[in-house]
Amino acid sequence: MRRIGIAASKMAKDNLLTYNLFVILISFLFSVIVFFICAVVILLVVLLTSVILHAVNPADFHSGWVHMFKICLFILAFVVGVFTLTAILKNVQFTKKRI
Repeated sequence: MRRIGIAASKMAKDNLLTYNLFVILISFLFSVIVFFICAVVILLVVLLTSVILHAVNPADFHSGWVHMFKICLFILAFVVGVFTLTAILKNVQFTKKRI
């Protein structure tokens, strides 16, 4: 999380407003990338589990698996959101630090 602040400070060049904007932008982009990668992995696991269980017991994919996928994505969104808010709150500055 500290690397977000380091990268934002290098891009902002001593401007507090752009520093805060870069912190929010970097955090948001990172969380979107993590969310999509994890969502694809969850989708593949649900599909693979459905295919394996379909061989044992034929079931309709739309009956229960979609709801499970939605629950997994909701929990994933909550966890990614908490980490993003933590990273933003840890790195946002309201006054310049004096060195």
